[in-house]
Amino acid sequence: MSQRPMIATPAEAGTPLDMFLARRLKISRKQAKRLLDERLVFVNRRRIWMARHPLEPGDEVEIPAFAAPEAREVAIPSLYRDDDYLVVNKPAGFPSNGADSVEERLRKDLRLPALEAVHRLDRDTTGCLWFALHAAARATATALFREKAVTKTYHAIVAGRVPADGITITEPLDGLPAVTRVKLLSGARAASHVKILIETGRTHQIRKHMASVRHPVLGDRSYLTREIEEPQLREVPRQMLHASGLAFPHPKTGQTVRVKAPLPADFKRVLRTLELNE
Repeated sequence: MSQRPMIATPAEAGTPLDMFLARRLKISRKQAKRLLDERLVFVNRRRIWMARHPLEPGDEVEIPAFAAPEAREVAIPSLYRDDDYLVVNKPAGFPSNGADSVEERLRKDLRLPALEAVHRLDRDTTGCLWFALHAAARATATALFREKAVTKTYHAIVAGRVPADGITITEPLDGLPAVTRVKLLSGARAASHVKILIETGRTHQIRKHMASVRHPVLGDRSYLTREIEEPQLREVPRQMLHASGLAFPHPKTGQTVRVKAPLPADFKRVLRTLELNE
């Protein structure tokens, strides 16, 4: 894909974005629409996904030079397993459950048809994903979440420099209480590496909360909608959000199970590019 911007000419004024992409990249409009649906196209440094977006002369159209890996080729490493539970290190590119998901793959690979996800991570979020191996175990795990006995820790790379003393975000989401605590690990002008602890588990909580304080997660194709001036930030391949830790009291032993997932290679690569520390 293109690294250098494609400049719309006066003759291309008013051309729909999908048609422009099809002509310039010599691909079908269906393929162009797929790029837009994946939110991989920038116009004037702003992510645009409307196929009929009309171009103006001088508009700069850009597609990051990365290619997403095929999810089916990616391993799903186990981080913890006993007779009741399994925690894996979820790769990017998979939904947690449903069609072509981590759950579906594990049921087949492990020959455990009753295996079921206890919670969910977004398709492009990596890290600790917890599964119950039978129905009774899932019911117990669900109760632990309801009792707020489960601790989930995340690492993220976010836009801008986060304050040295961190941030606590308490803005309700979808009318429900939500608490996100953010600790700065390493900061630069363009971006920060942060550790995040969530006290609630609302849909897209971290992504929504970080965007609400003007520090959206880098690579977020839904909530990072502002103009992105820095070329290296537009090249981030996915949302830089990683579920680094999971802790819960085991229902049978009473002992706390603590699981950690190492930072993935692409996350480390972005840290190096932005001169941030792990």
